Parts: sequence; C-alpha cells; structure tokens
Amino acid sequence: MIGSQQPLSRRYDVALLDLDGVVYLGEQPVAGAAQALASARQAGMRLAFVTNNASRTPDQVAELLQRVGVPAAAEEVVTSAQAAAHYLADRLPAGAPVLVLGTTGLIDALTERGLKPVFSAEHDPVAVVQGFFSGTDWLALAEGAVAINRGVPWLATNLDATVPSPRGPLPGNGSLVAALRHATGRTPAATGKPDPTMHAESVERSNARSPIVVGDRLDTDIEGARRASCDSLLVLSGVTDAAQLLAAPALHRPDYLGHDVSALLRGHPEVAETERLVSCGSARVQLRGAELVLSGGDSGGEGDGDGLDGLRALAVAGWRLLDADLTVRAVNGADAASTRLIEQFGLGHAAR
Repeated sequence: MIGSQQPLSRRYDVALLDLDGVVYLGEQPVAGAAQALASARQAGMRLAFVTNNASRTPDQVAELLQRVGVPAAAEEVVTSAQAAAHYLADRLPAGAPVLVLGTTGLIDALTERGLKPVFSAEHDPVAVVQGFFSGTDWLALAEGAVAINRGVPWLATNLDATVPSPRGPLPGNGSLVAALRHATGRTPAATGKPDPTMHAESVERSNARSPIVVGDRLDTDIEGARRASCDSLLVLSGVTDAAQLLAAPALHRPDYLGHDVSALLRGHPEVAETERLVSCGSARVQLRGAELVLSGGDSGGEGDGDGLDGLRALAVAGWRLLDADLTVRAVNGADAASTRLIEQFGLGHAAR
C-alpha cells in the first residue's frame, strides 16, 4: 500500500465511486457517507458515481443518491449499461436491433447510442445485451437463449455474482448470466467493472485527469483500477472483509484502505517492508514462516487515527506470503491490544 501525506480529496481530482456497499446498501445510506462526500466536494474533489448495476438510468441513480442525502446530477453518474451501449455502438451499424435482457437503464443507454432495443428473438436482433434486472424471468432468458444459440454476439454489462443488500448478498447479473451460459454453452463478453471499458467510460464522462477508484469489491472495483493503472481505495463498508483482503491476489490489491468514504478526507500512512518485518505507523508485523505476528496495532497510526494500520501491515505481510506461494497459516497478536484488534478484524480463527 502506498502513502499520502495530504488527504486523498486533494491529491486526486475525481473520485470514481462505486455505489452499492460504498454510498448505499440497497436503498439504505451507508452511515456517514453523505457528509464525507460533501466534505470531499468542499475540498475541491469532483465525484463520479460509477455502478455495475444496469437496471437504473442515470436520472434514477441520481434520484436515489439524493434520497440517501448525496446531491448528484445525472451527468455525474456512469452505469455499466452506458459502457455496454458504447461498446456495441462502436461495433454495430446505427439503428441495429439489440435484444435486451434487462430494464430501463439498458433501454435508455442503447437508445442514446442510436441502437434499437428489442425484446424478442423473432425481431432478428444482431446482438444480445444482458444487464441486472430483479424482474428477469424464464421467458426473458428463453428469448436470450434462442438468440444466443443463433450465434449473435452476447454482451453482459457485468459478471457480479451478487449484489449487496441490507439482508446480505443477493443474486447479481453474473448469476443470471450463468443460467444462460449453462443453457447455451457460450460465454459472453463483459464491459462492466473490472473490464477497462468501464473505466474508460467513467474517465471520459467525468473528464478526470487524476482519478482514484473507490469501491468495496476486490474483484470488480479494485481489479478494474489495477487493469486501468489507476490508484484505488478499498472501503470496508460493503462486501470485503479482512480475511479476503489478506488473501488478495496481485490484481485485487488496493493502494489505500479505509473504513468508509471518509477515508478520502485523510492522509494515509505508507507501509514499509524489510525482510522479516512489515510496519505501518506504530503497527509491526513479524513474518515467522507462514505465521504473522502483530504488535502495536491498537494505535491508529501516525497522522491517520482510523485504527487500520494493523490491518494495512497484516495485508501487505499476507501478500508477501502469497507471492512466495505460501498461505497464511496463523495470525496472532504479540500483546493483548493486538490480539483484540485481530479478533475485531475477524482474523482470530485463522487456520493453524
């Protein structure tokens, strides 16, 4: 992980913000997100709201953001439906019929790009595009299967297996795509995060020069940033937990870590490494074979104060083991405070 002496809201010009798990959960606000984003704007940072959920139009996303206390304009919203429509418009003639497995967000995005949404395989679509819609039923999947089996290109807006909700993870677009993959034996292209197509769409629409990706998912937000050579901030307000962070492969490793989007308002301590020691602020992690031993991790770190320096050091130490083809066997504390912190992170029951 890299460090930043100045707050991220001053170091980067645009925050490319994931929504579910970052700003809201379902339609419930993430605590403190609205106030933190307002402060980031006041510091001069611009915001772009980037979502893999293709079911809503930018206007609808902006309305939802306003309901959870975040002022937003439709022009600040970038959806995977827009990225998919852009992708198809670059490859198909104007007015080409495209079979939509989705809802309003996809329909409007295709229309904006001069393509013709259709809803039956009997309308001779030249492509199929599939985006998340909670109302997708067997009949819609059947139309998709017929068209896909005819050999037309098949595009998914994203392959997220789940979507977050206040009740826990629910089936996402990737789960619906899996049904058609199983039925047809084909695999779609995908343009949502982590595909660079989505990042390019976000940068183009936000006119960002030095963006930072902010997300809660390692396999979409963080990987997408890595593949686009963009710095990233992982927030722990969504689906990723500490154990998943420690086990992250190279493409899933964030540059910064925070509890939530208030991390944009802080500087971040750098993680330092020697042969057998990883340190961050006052936190120290000793590598003893495949065992990680944390000490001094109860402090928030110098100039940071968020209590995550211990996890930052543990993550980098865990990645060191992964890169050496080793698996973390145990995570232990060298003192009572560090042991409590490990339990808080949910790492107290690491395999031994």
